[in-house]
Amino acid sequence: MPKPWYTYIVLCRDNSLYTGITTDPDRRLAEHNSAGGGCRYTRTRQPVRLVFVEEHPDRSAACRREFEIKGMAAAGKRLLIARGCEPPGDDS
Repeated sequence: MPKPWYTYIVLCRDNSLYTGITTDPDRRLAEHNSAGGGCRYTRTRQPVRLVFVEEHPDRSAACRREFEIKGMAAAGKRLLIARGCEPPGDDS
């Protein structure tokens, strides 16, 4: 069975939002918060916190959802976060 892909949103230190895709949200979050890892956008806005995760059956579906989310206004993303999925392992 193929490994699922995830679309995720992180909240940056400056309260901006970054959307991406990954096969491992925990690993990707650690990369975003590492000294040289993550992406250029989050590198200067650390620490970041995982606030939204959505599972998809394959990379293509995750990419389509990422594109859809990136096209939303910030208010729409924040509403999605408020209504959406909890990050894996979040027991609060």
